[in-house]
Amino acid sequence: MTDCVFCKIISKEIPAEVLYENDKVISVLDINPIHLGHALILPKQHCNDFLDLPDQTYHSLLQAARIVTSALLQSLKIEGYNLFSNNGIIAGQSVFHFHLHITPRYREDNIRFVLNLKKYPDGDLKRYGTMIRKYIKSPAF
Repeated sequence: MTDCVFCKIISKEIPAEVLYENDKVISVLDINPIHLGHALILPKQHCNDFLDLPDQTYHSLLQAARIVTSALLQSLKIEGYNLFSNNGIIAGQSVFHFHLHITPRYREDNIRFVLNLKKYPDGDLKRYGTMIRKYIKSPAF
């Protein structure tokens, strides 16, 4: 993708602060961090979102996330972190090349996920489970 900023980082057309790299993924510091040390894990193969990831990339992606997260914990002495990915415009995705965020968290950092938690009406928990399982292709069900 010639116009993808992350593809340009991967191909070294755009400089980035690389934290980790293997044959499938690269990790860089986010240039607009929530907190200093906010890292991104990028698959080297362009894919728009989580469901577009090649099967052979999942393990490398999570392995890189574990390595980088461990380094963040040790180097920055953080007590917690968030792992997340925005997929689709409605979810806040702004760069349409899948990426996983690793965000350091600190006490009193005033970052809050404002949630309006729902309750399933009677019978709807089972109904939703049944509806979703129809599309899961697994021998367990």
